[in-house]
Order: sequence, then structure tokens, then C-alpha cells
Amino acid sequence: MKLRTPIVALSLMALAGAAQAADPNLARNLAATCANCHGTNGNALKGAGLDSLSGMEKGKILQKIADYKSGDKPASIMHQISKGYTDAQMDMIAGYFAAQK
Repeated sequence: MKLRTPIVALSLMALAGAAQAADPNLARNLAATCANCHGTNGNALKGAGLDSLSGMEKGKILQKIADYKSGDKPASIMHQISKGYTDAQMDMIAGYFAAQK
């Protein structure tokens, strides 16, 4: 019975990963959650005081998110939002915005 629990857990994780990989729009859909503040496709309104993420280097976006998530960078809401994403999801979001122009 003890062996059954890890096998079931691994199977569920594999299914979740397969479901994410099967959705070709997942990165776009995850990035869409950022639109309220950072604008459609990461194009923030000029003068809004928010970073435009569109076309920003992927590594820079990931570092910013990591800084918010760890609390190293103060924020009004990003420190809470960033904790809701896995590293893989953050990587997809950053990759999506980096590819935008």
C-alpha cells in the first residue's frame, strides 16, 4: 500500500504536465492574466508607471518575478501574484512576453 501512493502521485503529476504541454496557447493564456496592469501582450500604457513586458529579455522578466516572489523587490500586489505561479509557468510567461514586439 505504501508503494501505491507515490505511484498515484507521479501519475497525476505526469497527467498535469501532459495537459499543459497539450495546450499550444497556455503561455499566451497565462500571460493574459498580466494584461490588467501591464497591458495587452505586455504593452503597458505610457505614463502608467508600469513596465512594458513586451520584448523585454526573458531572463530580465524572470529575475523581476523572482525578486517579487522572494520579497526582495517591494510591490503593492506583484509579490502576491508571483507566488501563484510555478517556475515552469513563470518561464512560459516570460518567454511569451520576450517574443512580443
